[in-house]
Amino acid sequence: MSEIIFSSRVFKVVKRFITGRSGNQLERHIVVHPGAVVILPELSGNRVVLIRQHRVAVDCELVELPAGTMEANESPIVTAKRELMEETGYTAETLTQVMNFYSSPGFMREEMHLFHAKGLIPGPTALEDGEKIETMIVTLDEAMKMITKGEIKDAKTIIGIYWLQNK
Repeated sequence: MSEIIFSSRVFKVVKRFITGRSGNQLERHIVVHPGAVVILPELSGNRVVLIRQHRVAVDCELVELPAGTMEANESPIVTAKRELMEETGYTAETLTQVMNFYSSPGFMREEMHLFHAKGLIPGPTALEDGEKIETMIVTLDEAMKMITKGEIKDAKTIIGIYWLQNK
């Protein structure tokens, strides 16, 4: 049995009870999220497109792969195409889903869909009102060094870069 504690445009928080080993009822709070995509845009010359943006939740700028939340009844591929164009201006000749993963399954039900984008065609961005994004193009080796130095701290980006390094 679940009870909605909070609901927003993007997610809701539900209270759920589970039975512990002792037989006692234990209260858990879960963030229910519609799912999201992360896009790994690869350019020729072993280069990748990253973005730099301020993240309010951690109150700092992060270097990330482009990503975004799925709209209601929107498929992951449609979200990936939309977010790639909105945040970077690029469209992709090929967009291949390579894996799914949970971003933080200890308290949140957000499944992320990682897409590999190739054959990139530049164009204008279409940033949302609250977005201020800087596009960065780096080599895969530079991205790996940024992870090692702690310059990339975003988990979905680390997963995507490591996937490309090891594919």
